[in-house]
Amino acid sequence: MKRLATTKKDEVLQSMIDELNKNRTSIIEANKKDLQAFSGDDQALYDRLVVDDAKVDDMIRAVKEVKLQEDPVGNVISEDTLPNGLKITNKTAPFGTIMIIYESRPDVTIEAAVLAFKANNKILLKGGKEAHNSNEELVKCWHKALESNGLEHDWIQYLKMNRTETQEFLRNPDQPLDLIVPRGGERLINFVKEHAKCAVLVSGRGNNFAYVAPDADTKKVIPVIVNAKTDKISGCNALDKVLIDKNHPHFKEISREIESELAKHDIKIVATNDLLEILETKSRIDDNGVWREEFLSKKAAMGTVDGLENAIDFINTYSGGHSNIILTENTEDASTFMEQIDSAAVYHNASTRFTDGGQMGVGAELAISTDKLHHRGPLGLKQLVTNKYYVLGSGQIRE
Repeated sequence: MKRLATTKKDEVLQSMIDELNKNRTSIIEANKKDLQAFSGDDQALYDRLVVDDAKVDDMIRAVKEVKLQEDPVGNVISEDTLPNGLKITNKTAPFGTIMIIYESRPDVTIEAAVLAFKANNKILLKGGKEAHNSNEELVKCWHKALESNGLEHDWIQYLKMNRTETQEFLRNPDQPLDLIVPRGGERLINFVKEHAKCAVLVSGRGNNFAYVAPDADTKKVIPVIVNAKTDKISGCNALDKVLIDKNHPHFKEISREIESELAKHDIKIVATNDLLEILETKSRIDDNGVWREEFLSKKAAMGTVDGLENAIDFINTYSGGHSNIILTENTEDASTFMEQIDSAAVYHNASTRFTDGGQMGVGAELAISTDKLHHRGPLGLKQLVTNKYYVLGSGQIRE
């Protein structure tokens, strides 16, 4: 793959900023067509679909942020000279071609492509049919930005394929394909993993838990849980499950207060038998499968645990491996929880909503990875490269 100079890449990004600003009316109009055609009652999907002036401003901000970041390609990771005189340098290198498959969110068409391009990767965009008009308008902006800087359109390609065509492409791609990042629900992720022939980096699935320990401070518990659940219902970093330790001295009171405060935000509570006796809700958890679900809706599940070890085991059994919280004043227990919970991010007395590239200092992100290979957590510009060894010799042979 052709290596582009940093100046050339930044010139394309500046052109893209100009194109987004110049074409914001046509982008929003195209999005209105998608909104009008939207069918179904999935509020989270609808919310992710909306593009307004504020969302275009966010897209422009994302491109500006990446433009200002250091080029991640060609940076030295390590250098060494062996006793035989070989000079070995390990440097960052582009992946090659990255495919991203995503549902609804047109802003991914900007955020994913800008990161991949700055890291010198080509990107294949496979958006959902519900955002077709929006995505096409945004890709037009990309192609204008590339063209005005003397580059081919194939650096950023938009794939218009149905499910059957996508399945065939994953099995037999008609061009080199190095990495696939599916952004969406479990069904999409499983579909990609089943059919893809190259590496798949799983991202986007939440199902996050909060554990309220016996010494948890109500003044911290309530705002953290309410923010984690209600700040953005459709976010993969939103809270879905609350586990209250039955050894809390004010167990009944804190359980009722959590329910009451969530109810003020129209959150529907489903709960275990022991909590139904003290809560207002009558919705019972009859199937343990509920604990594995990512809700992406105004719904939360509440249950009880008996001690820190029980909480850790329960969360590790059912959590999606994204973000989990312990609410406690005991720093030793917090440390144990954070070391033993198996997820991309662990929190002590803070909202899961901070699992975000911008909030964590990574900048614009391609996705939140819940995989353990290559990278875990926000996938920013620095994480969209692999590495390559450069070995300089003077005729050495292995004996």
